[in-house]
Amino acid sequence: MATRETPAEPSTPGRLGPRERETAWERLGAETFDLVVIGGGVVGVGSALDAATRGLRVALVEARDLASGTSSRSSKLFHGGLRYLEQLEFGLVREALRERELMLTRIAPHLVKPVSFLYPLSHRVWERPYTAAGLMLYDTMGGARSVPGQKHLTRAGALRMVPALKPDALIGGIRYYDAQADDARHTMMVGRTAAHYGAVVRTSTQVVGFLREADRVSGVRVRDVEDGRETDVRAHAVINATGVWTDELQRLSGSRGRFRVRASKGVHIVVPRDRIVSESGLILRTEKSVLFVIPWRNHWIVGTTDTDWNLDLAHPAATKNDIDYILDHVNSVLATPLTHDDIEGVYAGLRPLLAGESESTSKLSREHAVARVAPGLVAIAGGKYTTYRVMGADAVDAASVDLPGRLQPSITDKVPLVGADGYHALVNQADQLAHRYGLHPYRVRHLLDRYGSLVHEVLAASDPELLKPVPHAPDYLQVEVVYAASHEGALHLEDVLTRRTRISIEYPHRGVDCAEVVARLMARVHGWDDAQVAREVEIYTARVAAERASQTEPNDQAADAVRSAAPEARPKITEPVS
Repeated sequence: MATRETPAEPSTPGRLGPRERETAWERLGAETFDLVVIGGGVVGVGSALDAATRGLRVALVEARDLASGTSSRSSKLFHGGLRYLEQLEFGLVREALRERELMLTRIAPHLVKPVSFLYPLSHRVWERPYTAAGLMLYDTMGGARSVPGQKHLTRAGALRMVPALKPDALIGGIRYYDAQADDARHTMMVGRTAAHYGAVVRTSTQVVGFLREADRVSGVRVRDVEDGRETDVRAHAVINATGVWTDELQRLSGSRGRFRVRASKGVHIVVPRDRIVSESGLILRTEKSVLFVIPWRNHWIVGTTDTDWNLDLAHPAATKNDIDYILDHVNSVLATPLTHDDIEGVYAGLRPLLAGESESTSKLSREHAVARVAPGLVAIAGGKYTTYRVMGADAVDAASVDLPGRLQPSITDKVPLVGADGYHALVNQADQLAHRYGLHPYRVRHLLDRYGSLVHEVLAASDPELLKPVPHAPDYLQVEVVYAASHEGALHLEDVLTRRTRISIEYPHRGVDCAEVVARLMARVHGWDDAQVAREVEIYTARVAAERASQTEPNDQAADAVRSAAPEARPKITEPVS
C-alpha cells in the first residue's frame, strides 16, 4: 500500500499536513511572535488571517481541531439576522449584510452560496406590509447585489413553491434570500489562508498557562495533546478568541475579565430532502425566536433551539426534549409530519453570548465585545459567525497598543480565501474537468464548491481507486479523506467524519459504517498501524453511541452525563483548563 497519495509540493497554499505540523511546533518554541491567537474557531482563524495580512508574525493554537466547537455547529448561514431588525439592531444587520456580500462575491464564492427562504404569512391586513417593510430594509442594507430581492406570493403561489405546507398554515408568503456555507469547511479554509500568508497554525495544541514579564502577559505555555510535549510561546500580545471558553481562559491568565460569556445551546436536526417537498427553505416564527428549515444538499437542516447551558462546554448534548421542540414547531405547518425515525443526524452547539441582565439567552447580545483585559492580553467574544472578519480586525486593533511599530490597517475585505481565485472559470470548465478525471460533472461541481481552485490538488491522486466514493458515504470520494489528512490538518477520525466531511450528520449510520475504511485511508498519511486504526474506530463509535443515547434523555443533566462519558480522541487534553 502506498504511504502517500497526494503530492507534497512546498508551494501548496496553506498546507496543514504532518510535516508542517512538526515545523510549526519547532517555530512555536523558537520564535517570538507579534501575536498569539488562542482558539481555532472562526473568530480565532479570522484574527490570525487579519494579523498575518497586516504583516505581523502570528501563531494560532487550538486545543482540539479547527472549528471543533461552535464554528462547526451553527445554522450554516451567512445572514444579516432578519429578526434583529425587530430588535432595532440596524447596525448589526447592516454590518452582517455587508459581510454576506463580500463572502458571496470576493472572499469565498466557492464556499458561500445564495439560499432562498419562504416566510409564510398567517395574519391578514398587518403582517404583509409589516414584514415587507422589514425585508425592504434588509434588501436595501445588503444592497441586494448578489442575491435577488423579496418576492410576494399568494397562498397558491407559496404552496406551489412549498407543497409540503398545510394549506391552512398560511394566507400567503414572501420569499427572500440569504447565503449559506459549510461552517467547518469555511473556518478551516480561513485557517489555511492564514497559514498561506505566514501564520503558524497548529491544532491539538492546548494553552496550559500564561507567561508574564512584570505586570504584562508575554506569551503562553502550550501542550501538544497528542504526545504531551510542552513549550513556551513568546509574543508581544495574546488574543483570547475561545468563544464559550473565554471566562475559563480568563481565569487561567489570572486577569480579571471585562465581560462575561454565557453559553446558549442550539440544537439542529437533519432529515432527508424528500421528507419536505419544497423548492425553498423556510423561516418560521416561534414563541421565543425563529425556526429555520434550511436546504443542505440532499437534506434539510431544521433548527434551532436557544436555551441556557452550563455543563460540559466541549460536548454539548441534545436531549429528547430539544428534538421534540423542533419537531413540534416544524410539524405545526407541515402537511406530512416529521418523526424521530426521519432524523438522519443531530448536532448541538453553544453560542458565546455576552451576558446581560436578562435571564433569557435569546435576549442576550449577539454583538461582540473586545477588551484589553491586561497589558498584552485581549479578549473577544459574542458576535455571530457572519461577522467573524470584522471581529478579527477589531481584536487585532485592540492588541495594537502592545505591538512594536505601526500597525497597518486591516485588508481582509480584499483577501480571497484559498481556492477562490479561478473558481468561476473552473465552474465553466466542469465538463472538461469531469472528462479529464473520469468523474460525473455533478461530482466535479460538488468538489468545486468544497475546494474551489484547489480541486486539481485534491484529485491529483496516484491511485485511481481513491477517485471512487467512500463506501457507505457515496457523497464523498476516498481521495477527500486522504487530502483532509495530508493538507487540511485532520489528525483523528472524528475530524474527517464530523468536520472535513459531514458524514456524521448526513447518513443515518452517522459515520459508523464507514469508520474503518476512512481510518485506513487516513493511516496512509499518518502512518497508523492496525492498533491505532482500531483505536480511532473504537473512540468514534463510542462517541456516536453516546450521542445517540444522550438524545433519548429528557433533560440537559442526564444527556450531559451520558455524552461526556465517551472517550476523547486527543489523549492528553485537559478539561477544564483552569
